[in-house]
Amino acid sequence: MSHSQTTTTEHHPALAHQFDSLEQQKDASMLGMWAFLLTEIMMFGGLFAAYLIYRLRYYEAFVAGSTSIAVTLGAVNTLVLIGSSLTMALAVSAAQRGAQKVLRGFIVATMLLGLVFLGIKAVEYHEKYVEHHIPGGVFGKFGPTDIEKDLQEKDHKTPEAAAQIARQTEIFFCFYFAMTGLHAFHMLIGFGLMTWLLWLSRGNRFGPDYYTPVELGGLYWHFVDIVWIFLFPLLYLISRTQGAH
Repeated sequence: MSHSQTTTTEHHPALAHQFDSLEQQKDASMLGMWAFLLTEIMMFGGLFAAYLIYRLRYYEAFVAGSTSIAVTLGAVNTLVLIGSSLTMALAVSAAQRGAQKVLRGFIVATMLLGLVFLGIKAVEYHEKYVEHHIPGGVFGKFGPTDIEKDLQEKDHKTPEAAAQIARQTEIFFCFYFAMTGLHAFHMLIGFGLMTWLLWLSRGNRFGPDYYTPVELGGLYWHFVDIVWIFLFPLLYLISRTQGAH
């Protein structure tokens, strides 16, 4: 690197004093982000492991719980998040080119798709509330749930067996609300990151030399999307054809 290039890099306004170059700063930031994402993987991994254990133990109940949630809404939300990953990738590309207006447009598009996702999830939560499938004292308090009735009518279970399986579906809904709720919380954090990136982009800070914050924000957003890609089949697609018998 020539003396002029070194001087330009050293005096870049985004370069922190503890780093020798923007490249070194980016490597350290990426390492920190991947370390953070590994802790997130361990957290969600623990939930996935517990879910799979209980799913094997109470398979009929998990099938009944899964078939009671709207798979169409879950599928639409999956497409929405895939679209948001695309807009986030395009935002990173715009930051690399220094196209600030395009960058802001794609960040806003990402946030709007995220809001659509949370809106659909709110509709799903409301449906479960109306159906009294919220874990806790409300579950099944107002008589047989729709799950119990379906087990008797469609699966030809005895009233006693249907009632037992219906009570066990509360375990499924505990995981459903815990896992989707934790995912939604991470999306809210993502909105905070996107808002911060929008604020930074107003000063035309991003370009070919420096776009690390946008790239890190993209990594986080893609991670949240990937978590949903696992949640959708685990929660929504448990033996759909068998559960309809």
